[in-house]
Amino acid sequence: MAEPPERDPFPEFRLDSDAGATFVLESKGEESESESESESESEQHYKAMITKSFFFFIGKWWHAGFHLTTAIVGPTILTLPYAFRGLGWGLGFLCLTVLGCVTFYSYYLMSKVLEHCEKAGRRHIRFRELATDVLGSGWMFYFVIFIQTAINTGVGIGAILLAGECLKIMYENLSPNGSLKLYEFIAMVTVVMIVLSQLPSFHSLRHINFASLLLCLGYTFLMVGACINAGLSKNAPPRDYSLEPSGSSRVFSAFTSISIIAAIFGNGILPEIQATLAPPATGKMVKGLLMCYTVAFLTFYSAAVSGYWVFGNKSNSNILKSLMPDKGPSLAPTIVLGLAVVFVLLQLLAIGLVYSQVAYEIMEKQSADVKQGMFSKRNLIPRLILRSLYVIFCGFMAAMLPFFGDISGVVGAIGFIPLDFILPMLLYNMTYKPSRSTLTYWINLSIIIVFTGVGIMGSFSSIRKLVLDANKFKLFSSDVVD
Repeated sequence: MAEPPERDPFPEFRLDSDAGATFVLESKGEESESESESESESEQHYKAMITKSFFFFIGKWWHAGFHLTTAIVGPTILTLPYAFRGLGWGLGFLCLTVLGCVTFYSYYLMSKVLEHCEKAGRRHIRFRELATDVLGSGWMFYFVIFIQTAINTGVGIGAILLAGECLKIMYENLSPNGSLKLYEFIAMVTVVMIVLSQLPSFHSLRHINFASLLLCLGYTFLMVGACINAGLSKNAPPRDYSLEPSGSSRVFSAFTSISIIAAIFGNGILPEIQATLAPPATGKMVKGLLMCYTVAFLTFYSAAVSGYWVFGNKSNSNILKSLMPDKGPSLAPTIVLGLAVVFVLLQLLAIGLVYSQVAYEIMEKQSADVKQGMFSKRNLIPRLILRSLYVIFCGFMAAMLPFFGDISGVVGAIGFIPLDFILPMLLYNMTYKPSRSTLTYWINLSIIIVFTGVGIMGSFSSIRKLVLDANKFKLFSSDVVD
C-alpha cells in the first residue's frame, strides 16, 4: 500500500498560492511529484504560467548587487563622522573595518544556508521562514518578523525624514526667511513615496537601484570634496578630537557609535534579495556582495575620514548640516552642497522603496488573490489602499518624531545586530553542523557571543541617550534632533 504523503511541516510557507511571493518577490514554489499528479490540468497550466513568469522576471547577479548596494550604502554614511566622535580615530577605524568584515562573512553564510535548504527541497524567500525552518521553533518566526518589521519601518521613517530635511535645506538656502516647516516638506516627500510605492515588485526596482548606486558615489565624492575644501579654508572650524571626559559616558558613547555603524552596514532583507536570483544563487550573491562592498568601503572610509577630520567631536548626525551651519557662511560652494543634497534626496526615495518591500509582501500575502492578475481590479485596489496607508504612517511618524541620530543607534542595536551579526552564524552552525574542532565553528561562536554582548550594551546605551536627550525633543519639530 502506498505511503500517505508526508505532512508539510510549514504549510504557511507554500508558495503556489502565495500572492506576496508571486507578486512582490516574484518567486515560485516547489511541488512534489505526488502533488503534481493529483492536480487538475487547469491547475498545472496555472502553475506553468507562474513558473514562466518567474523566469522572465528573474534577476541577474548585478541586479542583486544593485539591491544590496541600495540596502546598505545610503545617506546613513553621512552619520559616520558623528559615529566616530564617540570612538576616536583608532577605535573608529577598527570598528568600521571589523563590522564590515563580519557583515560580509555573515551575508555569505546566510546565502550558503539558503542554498543548502533549497537543495533539500525547501526554498525559502523570506528571512522569517528560513529561521523557523532551520531552528525548528515557531516563536522564531514571530521574533524575526518583529525585528524585520521594526527595521524596515524604522528605515522607511528615516528615509522620509531625511528626504524632508534635504528639501528643507534647499528651501532655506533659496528662501532664508521662508515660512515652511520641516513637517510640510515631509508631507511632500510622503506624497511622492505614495506614488512610487505602487511599483508592484522588488524586481521592478532594479533600474532605480542602479541609479541609487551612482547617486551614492556622487554625493559621497561631493561631500568629501566639500569637507577637504572646508578643512583647508580660512573659515575651517577648530578641530577637537577629544572624547567624553567621564569614563562611563565614554563607554556609553562608544557602544552607541558601534550601534550606528552596525545600522549602516545592516541589511535585514538578504533572503528576499536572493529570492530574485535563479538557483544556484550563492555564487551570484557573492558577486553581488563584492560589488556592494567595493562601493561601501570606497564611500564609508572616505566619508568618515574627511568629515571627522574637519569637524571632530562637533560632527553633526548629518555632515551636510555641519557644512552649512546655522550661523556663519557655508563651508563649501553652494552648487556643490546643493547637488549633494539633490543626490541624497533621490537616493532616499530608492531606499524607502527597497525597505518597504517586506511590508508590502506581508500585506499582499494576506490581501491579494494570486489566481487573479497582478493588475486586476481585485488586487490593484487593495494594493493602492494598503501601500498608501503604510507610507502615510511612516510619513506621520517622521513628522512627529524627527530624532534621527538617537533612533539610528536604537535600530542598529535592537534590529540589525541580532538579525545580521548573530542569527546568520547560528543558522550556519545549525545547518552545516561544523565540528567543534574546526576554526569555522569557533569563529561563528565567538561572533555570536561578542555581538550578543555588543547588542545588549548598544541597546542600553542607545536608549539611555534617547532618554537623556528627551528634553530636546519636541513633537513636529522643524529641526532634526541629533
